[in-house]
Amino acid sequence: MKSEPNRWAKPIAMLTALSIVASCGLPQVGPNKRQIYAGSVQKEGDAFVVSVNDRVTRATAVVPALGFSSQFTSAGQLTSDIIRPGDSLGLTIWENVDDGLLAGEVTNSTILEEVQVDSAGFIFVPYAGRLRASGNTPEQLREVITKQLEEQTPDPQVQVRRLAGDGSTVSLVGSVGAQGVYPIERPTRTLSSMLAKAGGVTIEPESAQITVNRGDQKGTIWFQDLYDNPKLDIALRGGDRILVEIDTRSFTVLGATASQARITFRTQDMSVLEAIAQVGGLQATASDPTGVFVLRNEPAEIAGQVLGRDDLVGAQRMIYVLNLTEPNGLFMARDFVIRDQDTLFVTEAPYAQWTKSISLLAAPLTPIANVATLGGI
Repeated sequence: MKSEPNRWAKPIAMLTALSIVASCGLPQVGPNKRQIYAGSVQKEGDAFVVSVNDRVTRATAVVPALGFSSQFTSAGQLTSDIIRPGDSLGLTIWENVDDGLLAGEVTNSTILEEVQVDSAGFIFVPYAGRLRASGNTPEQLREVITKQLEEQTPDPQVQVRRLAGDGSTVSLVGSVGAQGVYPIERPTRTLSSMLAKAGGVTIEPESAQITVNRGDQKGTIWFQDLYDNPKLDIALRGGDRILVEIDTRSFTVLGATASQARITFRTQDMSVLEAIAQVGGLQATASDPTGVFVLRNEPAEIAGQVLGRDDLVGAQRMIYVLNLTEPNGLFMARDFVIRDQDTLFVTEAPYAQWTKSISLLAAPLTPIANVATLGGI
């Protein structure tokens, strides 16, 4: 029969070995909860560690404010009647004689296509001379040309057609069906109709952004908001540059999750719960649901609301803590908004460190056990 001291010798030796292994520092996916809290301002660190509650969730629920200024939304639609510099016109002139000034012997009509309105707003018509076209409607220009030709040929009949020109075009680039330069015509006077003319967007609508550059003015909106808010369907102007691109915001997920990656936003806003789900969820055997952290540089005004202070200057390092095991933990994770450049970190459970210790101690014994098994011992 083994003596009492000998019976406890092996367990004590095992615990001693575990302590030695733990003190040497086991491999980790990142800091544990104790190490994160050790870096808090409360412990002379440089980051504020804050537990998430309803008040914190409301104070930090900030999403990008996109929209058009009043200079965009108050602009009226262009009419197709006003002729502008850069436009192209089509003219047809009928003469009430067999051998007219412009018409040949066979026909009594003359077609002048692609008559360009110059930068000063003028066009040239044979026998009528240089005439101002800019600022007139096609009907007004018709009367001017008719009056000038009446002095040269009896009872001329004139038709003026306004064709799209450089002065009334917009350019569309990015994730659209067909990039290019498009004329502003009667069916394409607004942003939504012009996008439809170009084949629509070719990326996920939930994450598509539309930017309109007009001179030194610039406005950006979400594609979905374009159809939810009619005021954002602005009237276009010649020279507008329209860019359609995917949302460039992103965040990083690290720690005890199914995968670690840099993730781009797929919707206008994203919660912690959605972010965890997007990387495959927590690791069932390794993650600590009481240690879900969101790290970010928070603007002073928001950090002040969270901390109840008014003496903060500049961006503050904030670490928000969520405990998914609490009664409202999942609701908090569902409501807490992830923002651009955030880092979502999930700590390992203490059990995972214990398992690593056991594995490291058992590893040297495995080859000996295998040899004993092969030898029939």
